[in-house]
Amino acid sequence: MVLLGSTGSIGTNALEVASHFDIPIESLCAGKNIALLNQQIAHYKPKNVCIADKNDAHKLINGNYKLFFGSEGIGEMIESSHSTLVLNALVGFAGLKPSFTTLQCGKKLALANKESLVNAGWLLQGADITPIDSEHFGLWYLAHTRPISKLYITASGGAFRDYPLDKIPLATSQEALKHPNWQMGRKITIDSASMANKLFEILEARWLFDMQSIDAFIEPSSSMHALVAFADGSITAHISAPNMKLPIAYALDKNQAAHTSFIAPLNPQSLCFALKNIEIERYPLWQLKDTLLDTPQKGIVLNASNEIAIEAFLAQKIAFGQISALILAIMEQFNSFDFGSLNDLESIQALNEEVNIASLEWLKFKKSI
Repeated sequence: MVLLGSTGSIGTNALEVASHFDIPIESLCAGKNIALLNQQIAHYKPKNVCIADKNDAHKLINGNYKLFFGSEGIGEMIESSHSTLVLNALVGFAGLKPSFTTLQCGKKLALANKESLVNAGWLLQGADITPIDSEHFGLWYLAHTRPISKLYITASGGAFRDYPLDKIPLATSQEALKHPNWQMGRKITIDSASMANKLFEILEARWLFDMQSIDAFIEPSSSMHALVAFADGSITAHISAPNMKLPIAYALDKNQAAHTSFIAPLNPQSLCFALKNIEIERYPLWQLKDTLLDTPQKGIVLNASNEIAIEAFLAQKIAFGQISALILAIMEQFNSFDFGSLNDLESIQALNEEVNIASLEWLKFKKSI
């Protein structure tokens, strides 16, 4: 297999599952965590390696592998790899082009990069994609042949689900990064605290399952991942351990995953669920859910402005409350954009850059007043 984002939490879990299933690792791609990448190279002995920055090449251990660099290198590595499975666990807009390259090469795409569907779901709909998010895996697992009336996914609520409302706007990055349930990267942890992550997943579900009737609840244990409401009035929930190993296992090998239990099962007697509404007072971005489902191409504006806002927040240039303020302002600014004109990767990239510029201007204006 080809693994993009091998040093992140999903990447490391994918390598563990691949080892259990005896799936060889042909190609690895990582960013700046060269120390961990070196350990992976030594253990899995890939034929191809791609890193973000060419200046880090001297830090890599020696080995019998071909080396690639940057975004262009990712595409070249995918094209030159013989593996028919690509697991895309890259973070952010940078993961979009590799998803297109994978599908253009006729390879199967196991997708953990939310931004691919958030930014271009209408161009990827119907492609050979296996979702890795636990929520979308849960929906896939439940969605059989019966007519479906509504899909539900769940959210942990992030670091501020029980925080005093008046303290959230001025919260620091150290506070926002204290996720109650998951060990994840910095960006996705902040996205969880702001509920941007759940908006991304709503859009993913929109394209993966071709439905607009989608909602979400807060489920504090992170053990109930999804629910499907059927036309007959019944509702089925998917419950599994709060980690990503099961979705990854099914993405790598459905047959082995269905017949091999290497993940500790949950004790039914320990389960206690309380589904709570996602309140706009606590999560201002949640007010965007319906407009995003109505015009899902607006996900490009959401994603680009969110990436700029999080970068500024982590650099301590803005407070937590200004993340949602920036995003809501930029979403309003681009409300009259002709989203129907986004019919190829180039037009999507152009809008992404336009939103980046507008978001940076918003930050400059706020700083000057």
